[in-house]
Amino acid sequence: MTFAMLTTFFGPHSFGGDAAFVDRLSRALARHGHDVYVIYCRDAFELSKAGQTPRPYEPPPGVTIHALKSRFGPLSPLATHQTGQPFFKANEIRRLLNEIQPDVVHFHNLSLIGGPGLLEMPVGNAIKLMTAHEHWLVCPQHVLWKYDNAICETRECVKCTLHGKRPPQFWRGSDLLDRGLRALDALIAPSRSTIYEHARRGVAVPMRHLPYFLPHDYTGLPEVASPRHERPYIAAAGRLEEIKGFQDVIAVMNRLPHLDFRIAGTGVFEPELRAQARDLPNVHFEGRLDGPNVAALFRGARAVVVPSLVYETFGYVVLEAFHERTPVIVRDLGALPELVNESGGGLIFGNHDGLVCAIEQLVGDEGLRDELGENGYLKRHSLWSEHVHLERYFELIGECRRNRGLDSFAIPAVRAPRAEQTVF
Repeated sequence: MTFAMLTTFFGPHSFGGDAAFVDRLSRALARHGHDVYVIYCRDAFELSKAGQTPRPYEPPPGVTIHALKSRFGPLSPLATHQTGQPFFKANEIRRLLNEIQPDVVHFHNLSLIGGPGLLEMPVGNAIKLMTAHEHWLVCPQHVLWKYDNAICETRECVKCTLHGKRPPQFWRGSDLLDRGLRALDALIAPSRSTIYEHARRGVAVPMRHLPYFLPHDYTGLPEVASPRHERPYIAAAGRLEEIKGFQDVIAVMNRLPHLDFRIAGTGVFEPELRAQARDLPNVHFEGRLDGPNVAALFRGARAVVVPSLVYETFGYVVLEAFHERTPVIVRDLGALPELVNESGGGLIFGNHDGLVCAIEQLVGDEGLRDELGENGYLKRHSLWSEHVHLERYFELIGECRRNRGLDSFAIPAVRAPRAEQTVF
């Protein structure tokens, strides 16, 4: 089969999150013999990078990438942001799709590559899927973080957008988004929490639950020895932004003098976090680490803390901790407690006292720490494995074809590697 993935950020010109999923899905499909084409907007990265440089990226065999670069430069993604249409990119996207002739078009983050108008672009008989990686469908700021200081519960989108120093998107008051969503064969969400938030905020089309996964070749990462530290530590990783909530962990470290907190990542909020930790010798900033070194950091930790202040749609960092048999401590918000409840792989907190209690439990009880870590590891290889994801993905495509009255569809065989067949 031939797949076309359309998304705003990808590969060298990306920030993680949705781009990581598109990469992992594309690689998985290519490993199983399918042809994958990824179309993304380099101009959008140049507009949004805020000092971040492109990351090294080499597409694997079977994956072809097309980085859209308009002669209008940043005006191209700005035009999409304001009109909800592909605008300057429309002709090139149309040409590529006509050339590729995909069986499946899978839309991802469309915020700056085409907006909801891209969903209505004719693609022949191709099945049209979309995954909601963020809350962009119901929030111009993507993350339901109102006025940069609280979860959004009442809509004041124009004021909030202006507060965030972005121009309002008046197309959101039209039927453009509804028309685009009705043009899809399936709208996918990686968590039940995401489905609930979209439904209660006005998305009327049904959503299908299909969680993220870690790919088979994730186990092929170069092995890096866990760092040797004299003191036990908890770990965290991610972009250093206010919404990630790392400041709440720093705030309780004066109550845990026997323990270190090690944070991997960089970002615009780093100076503020460093200022908060200035008088705390047990808080350490590890900088930007690659995948193998993040894995090593997690492997040696008593727990990985995920204190996000917003409704996360999933939580890749949770799966990455589980892969190292390390339990997680997550805030009781969004998809994070859903992952813990489904796996039995961690603890959930609601406030500072609850966070301290959870940390002390996993630091002081070796048996509990190992039990929760093993629970997470087993679920990472079942619920959130590549072969389970692809089986469900192809079942959904087959269902969509039947609903369209298209010819019969033989679901491609997907086999688990030996390591995952013997993990149970």
